[in-house]
Amino acid sequence: MLNGLWLGFFLVAAVASFGRWLIGGDATVFATVVESLFTMARLAVEVMVLLFGTLTLWLGLLRIAEAAGLVGWLARLLGPLFRRLMPEVPAGHPALGLITMNFAANALGLDNAATPIGLKAMRELQTLNPSGLTASNAQILFLVLNASSLTLLPVTIFMYRAQQGASDPTLVFLPILLATSASTLVGLLSVALVQRLRLWDPIVLAYLVPGALVLGGFMALLGTLSSAALAALSSLLGNLTLFGIVIVFLLAGALRRVKVYERFIEGAKEGFDVAKNLLPYLVAMLCAVGVLRASGALDFALGGIRWVVTQGGWDTRFVDALPTALVKPFSGSAARAMLIETMKSQGVDSFPALAAAVIQGSTETTFYVLAVYFGAVGIQRARHAVACALAAELAGVVAAIAVCYWFFG
Repeated sequence: MLNGLWLGFFLVAAVASFGRWLIGGDATVFATVVESLFTMARLAVEVMVLLFGTLTLWLGLLRIAEAAGLVGWLARLLGPLFRRLMPEVPAGHPALGLITMNFAANALGLDNAATPIGLKAMRELQTLNPSGLTASNAQILFLVLNASSLTLLPVTIFMYRAQQGASDPTLVFLPILLATSASTLVGLLSVALVQRLRLWDPIVLAYLVPGALVLGGFMALLGTLSSAALAALSSLLGNLTLFGIVIVFLLAGALRRVKVYERFIEGAKEGFDVAKNLLPYLVAMLCAVGVLRASGALDFALGGIRWVVTQGGWDTRFVDALPTALVKPFSGSAARAMLIETMKSQGVDSFPALAAAVIQGSTETTFYVLAVYFGAVGIQRARHAVACALAAELAGVVAAIAVCYWFFG
């Protein structure tokens, strides 16, 4: 899938370039395309410098949280809920702890760190699967919740915004929180509907109702604020939450007599290994997106969408954020490249760049997750996983755009 997508970017760019030369008479298009290759390769390295630090920092802190027992505590806290949403998984099964760790990594925005943990969880769930080739209900729920993007603290999005010179990298914190809540809710409800999960079970309601009430009350409070106040609150809560989590992890480790420095170094080494493996993918996708933009193909496609939106009498500012949304189901690296390119071409604090950042933070690489997670355990029949995951993806995109208009006008 990625092979065809990447090759397609270059082939479309080639067709568009020759069209601009032979039909439009623009002989400089090839120089522009070649220049974009080197520019994007250099940009990939610049992004990676900060990405090294971000992943190293957060995986180091996550290792302290594990050693301090925070992950185990969270697994015990969520155990009753998972036992009812995944009734075929027995209490105390290793899959529950791994699922919790996977959700914790996703919540911190560490999608690259969450993947290996998620694969371990999927293998444990496979040991309970009576049919080796058909996805079980528990595997489908786990996958759809992953595909719904459980990001509560999108540190990598903050990092990309900081690298592009944003005055306040955490400005998109609240919009992402609201949009990802919508995508996760739709994902859970769609699976519950198909699998006939008893969401009205008293234990399930005890978990979900308070969360829904808090979120609803919070949104009601936000509705009373102006756009400027919303932006200021998002900035405050984003930075406060980020620093608060760091302090909680460190204090929990100290109270449990964990050698926090040594544990941090262990996790940081893992983060360094994860980050360095991303550079080839980032270079590949950024260069492909760069030639697509330089050839004029991307602008031509967006121009067509913008014309349709204009005919409908709608605001067209979100159109420039759509490339991130369109490629996100297929490739996280391609969507990341689209996001960075949008920030670079439109301005990091422009409406399209902000919308693209929120879309990136509230959606997931649906087809990639399906291929990797199910492929790792030999699942061939996904049943209703694809439909439910795509429903969550669409909800995330729509919610992201709507929330951006609410917050940023």
